[in-house]
Amino acid sequence: PLPSAPLQDIRNTVGNIPMEWYQDFPHIGYNLEGKKIYKPIRNKDELDMFLEKMENPDYWRTVQDKMTGADIKLTDEQVDLVHRLQKGQFGDVHFNPYEPAVDFFTHEVMIHPVTNRPADKRSFTPSLIEKEKVSKLVHAIKMGWIKPRKPKDDTPTYYDLWAHEDPNSVLGRHKMHVPAPKMKLPGHEESYNPPPEYLLSEEEKLAWEQQEPAERKLNFVPQQYRCLRAVPAYTRFIHERFERCLDLYLCPRQRKMRVNVDPEDLIPKLPKPRDLQPFPTTQALVYRGHTSLVRCLSISPSGQWLVSGSDDCTVRFWEVCTARCMKTLPVGGVVKSIAWNPNPTVCLVAVCVEQSVLLVNPCLGDKLLYGATDQLLESYVAPEEERVQPVQWVTATMEEHSKGVRLVVQHSKAVKQVTWHGKGDYFASVVSDNSNMQVLIHQTSKRWSQNPFRKSKGLVQCVLFHPIRPYFFVATQRYVRVYNLLKQELTKKLMTNCKWVSSMAIHPGGDNIICGSYDSKLAWFDLDLSTRPYQLLRPGGAAGQGGCGAALRVGVAAFVGVTLGVPRGGSPSPALTCLLHHSDLLQNPLLVPVKVLKGHVMTLDLGVLDVLFHPTQPWVFSSGADGTVRLYT
Repeated sequence: PLPSAPLQDIRNTVGNIPMEWYQDFPHIGYNLEGKKIYKPIRNKDELDMFLEKMENPDYWRTVQDKMTGADIKLTDEQVDLVHRLQKGQFGDVHFNPYEPAVDFFTHEVMIHPVTNRPADKRSFTPSLIEKEKVSKLVHAIKMGWIKPRKPKDDTPTYYDLWAHEDPNSVLGRHKMHVPAPKMKLPGHEESYNPPPEYLLSEEEKLAWEQQEPAERKLNFVPQQYRCLRAVPAYTRFIHERFERCLDLYLCPRQRKMRVNVDPEDLIPKLPKPRDLQPFPTTQALVYRGHTSLVRCLSISPSGQWLVSGSDDCTVRFWEVCTARCMKTLPVGGVVKSIAWNPNPTVCLVAVCVEQSVLLVNPCLGDKLLYGATDQLLESYVAPEEERVQPVQWVTATMEEHSKGVRLVVQHSKAVKQVTWHGKGDYFASVVSDNSNMQVLIHQTSKRWSQNPFRKSKGLVQCVLFHPIRPYFFVATQRYVRVYNLLKQELTKKLMTNCKWVSSMAIHPGGDNIICGSYDSKLAWFDLDLSTRPYQLLRPGGAAGQGGCGAALRVGVAAFVGVTLGVPRGGSPSPALTCLLHHSDLLQNPLLVPVKVLKGHVMTLDLGVLDVLFHPTQPWVFSSGADGTVRLYT
């Protein structure tokens, strides 16, 4: 028997599956008895691998068997096989790819055929299948379904290289192609027989030669020849062509995109004032009686009575329709602010005089109404325990009571503003102070005052109650803070983008607020949108012009319905600009200037000091430094 060859050790019996499946297991398949074949322990790290690579001379011929996980050292024959395969040669050493070809059929013609089979009948009869195919093709050509190939046109095509005028040409396809600027066409001076006035005199020739080449108007001297044949070759021809080529490829050409904007498109499309009527257009009444400038105005909720406060230390009550002064109340000081209670069932007016707020019952109109107001104030019962308050509530004396004053709220510092809550029980006052006692909120029915803020956030200019929601607006020099009175927290902080806020007004709907400032700006906020102004307006006329020390004079009046008044204090004739707040449900709200109302006379460099809207009619009241109150209807 032949000596048996050593059998290859095939221990792995996992079958034909990817060996990656066993990557995370400690064994690699099973033997014939069903026991796990464990992988050889491989706990070498990179340092051990490197040391083995350096020390083991057979490291380069050692490979890992993926089937068993063991390291196998390749024999010389296996290494040769790898080298041959890498070179693209056959694996078998003894295989010769260049053996001579074996000629299976001889090239000599033999007498006897290879087969003596008789020819078939179909080999010499016409084919019926081919006939059917040909008839189908003929029918398709007749019907026009198969079209014959067009003969190729071998005539060469030429392109006009400089055809940049034609947009469909080759260069026209390049949208950013910038055509080269054309050269200047020759004039009369370049003619071979120019008119005499183009020829240079001796002095002009001398001056031309002394000039720098860049300063010369012409880069040649005009010459005259008797005929065209006498003209010599142009000496600078090659030089000029070379410079032209340099200009074309060295000078970059840049396409500048100019935006063609119609100036009409930049002007906003404003509605016509005729479509926005009614709004005040003419001066209807003048309320005369004050002897000094009238600082503040307020109107009753019914719109029948008007109250004005002046520097002549009086408060005057007027009937709106007749301009008749119904009552004059001397208060013994300059009236800084005045506010009529917005509750139609209460007849009370709050007046700021120096360090006090007077609550006045004017006793005008319905006797039942102002009688009920007195009964309401007199029904107050003092609490048993004395409460500590930041102000003092003092009942008016008999003399003051006869004039109409019912209560006096005495503050520690001068009061500069008073404003009522929409329900008519609470009112807020602003004191000229830097501490946290600047803003105070008072309740009339309980004669109770409180300081809502623990620390000062800056110099408070004015405050407002939201007409519907429990919000309280506090305007400092640069910000308007909105507080929630129920939750007692800061809701949002409006950035006015103005240097110094002077006044503030809110729309009766409560969703828009406008701030006026001393630097002649109006910041219009939409409270539903952002904390930054929806629009920043400059109506014209600054507080600083002509010595107007106070403001863009009371920058804003309450814009009732769709109207907003903006006084201008610095112009030579004081004018009241009426801006309409035009709301359209389909587009964004607009502020449209519709009318400039004039009437007040400049006094002490001051014009309009306060503006006010009638609660039900499209009328505007304005008070000025000339001591008058004017009604525009």
